[in-house]
Amino acid sequence: MDERAIGVFDSGLGGLTAVRELRRILPQENIVFFGDTGRVPYGSRSPEVIRKYAAECMRFLEKQNVKMIIVACGTVSSVLGEDMGKGFSVPCMGVVKPAVKAAAAATKNEKIGLIATAATVASRSYEKLTKNLLPHAEFTAKACPLFVPLVENGYSGADCEVTRLVAKDYLSAFDGKDIDTLILGCTHYPLLYNLIDKLTGYRLMLIDAGSEAAVAAKEFLEENGLLSSGQSGKMKFFVTDKIEGFTRLGKEFLGEELCNVTRLDPEELTTR
Repeated sequence: MDERAIGVFDSGLGGLTAVRELRRILPQENIVFFGDTGRVPYGSRSPEVIRKYAAECMRFLEKQNVKMIIVACGTVSSVLGEDMGKGFSVPCMGVVKPAVKAAAAATKNEKIGLIATAATVASRSYEKLTKNLLPHAEFTAKACPLFVPLVENGYSGADCEVTRLVAKDYLSAFDGKDIDTLILGCTHYPLLYNLIDKLTGYRLMLIDAGSEAAVAAKEFLEENGLLSSGQSGKMKFFVTDKIEGFTRLGKEFLGEELCNVTRLDPEELTTR
């Protein structure tokens, strides 16, 4: 048994959807969440900048005495790839492998789609892992750069006309591709689940990358004897922008009130 917290890192609020699943399947676990809300979005930045920011945030979590780090950010998971945990004293897990594994198990015709940030799509991380598991799979990816700012500004409702029009345009990339499985490759996208489900005619298996990562984390903790023996886990949150906006929108992502939130200046991360 291990009473240390699980560390969860995201470039913004999206990782709270992974925390939500962790709270559901591992209610006894303590969680420390770090959202780099002052520098979001990462998806349009260069790989070098993404690596720098991610290292700073993950190093901060490591210093909080966590027992593992879940990188609940599709962009960071894709850019870091096999280097995910290099240089860290605790195991680090991303969202790409769990999502691809779930998609490969779900597809019936081996035609899989991905929606994600521009950086994630450019990395081809999801495509490469999919082809490793399903060599003959047909893979189609579409970058959706407007989804993160729309969601983080509260435009995530299924009846939001602006988001519906944007989503409809993005999803047209899959017309004629006959995909039966679509990976939501960014942890912000589950808030658009109902809209995407409706626009695709309720005919696709939608794979939530953050949720699959939470399930994989549970399996890892079980296999390595690292589960907490507590009854009700506590949460701590760290952000790099205003707390008020984080707690207001974060409630929609997490499904419960966010307390115990601390703001850090991004410049502090380079000196800690």
